[in-house]
Amino acid sequence: MGQESTHIVSSFEQELERLRAMMVRMGGLVERQTSQAVAAVVDHDENAAAAAPELDPQVDVLERDVEAMVIRILALRSPVAGDLREVVSALKITGDMERIGDCAASVARRSLRTELLGTRVSLSGLRGMGRLVQDNLRRAIDAMTQRDPEKAYEVWQSDTAVDELYTAMFRELVTYMMEDPRNIGPCTHLLFIAKNLERIGDHATNIAERVYYTVTGDILPVVRPRGGFSGTAATPDDAVREELAKNGVGGDDAP
Repeated sequence: MGQESTHIVSSFEQELERLRAMMVRMGGLVERQTSQAVAAVVDHDENAAAAAPELDPQVDVLERDVEAMVIRILALRSPVAGDLREVVSALKITGDMERIGDCAASVARRSLRTELLGTRVSLSGLRGMGRLVQDNLRRAIDAMTQRDPEKAYEVWQSDTAVDELYTAMFRELVTYMMEDPRNIGPCTHLLFIAKNLERIGDHATNIAERVYYTVTGDILPVVRPRGGFSGTAATPDDAVREELAKNGVGGDDAP
């Protein structure tokens, strides 16, 4: 290999390392946002509620920087095989991380609503769901950083547990609203919070799928493992709609 070819290869590796570094930094930011969002809700931590949305601009800048780097690499380096998978997957993964940041910021802002202050509605289910989603996100980011397909596959399988907790949370909150109309306000906000946490879990699973594909070249099944739902439900949202319908609530505005 000539000196010029060696230089080109070296520069390409440096660009890939910069790309990876930006993605790791972005992953760390959205992990912190998610942790702050959960603390804002279950611990009524006002400082965390204010901090999570403040990280959004940094996440957005990193997403744009990754996109610019990917375009540069594709245009100038013409990557193939595993390098091509990694570069293209970077766009998808950072897109999911940006959405995780948005969901976390939404949870944090909603936690400040006055209806949630002093509510008697139990937050134990939401606390458990928050812990699981944070764990899945952390493992997904670790899988990305370590290029570990086994860890990515474990995250993909864990989506079932998040779905089951999400459905249980909806049913519990609907029950609270049916029992006492005064719970409708706080429970409505908690429903939206639970939905955003479920979405964070879905985005973490998307990241795991991309990592698995990048490293192995294999695509995981399109249909993910799902929690066990009663009746005809095939997804968490279907299960929630069934439960709402049983209690005379539903229509176009159902979650």
